[in-house]
Amino acid sequence: MCERFIFDLFNYQKYQKRYWRRIKTTNMLERINKELKRQTKVVGAFPNEGSLLRLNVTILLNINEEWLL
Repeated sequence: MCERFIFDLFNYQKYQKRYWRRIKTTNMLERINKELKRQTKVVGAFPNEGSLLRLNVTILLNINEEWLL
């Protein structure tokens, strides 16, 4: 089984070493989900799907900017 998926296990090594910790764990995904839930609870009700989408995209862009630093 390990031999079959060895490429996938070490796939994160294609990226620069400074990103390895972020890529090989699910912490980033958990943080994104937590932040999206937190921000949508602050707003409460959304008038339409577009406003929810705009908020989520803004949050993801902010997280992306932080990650690039």
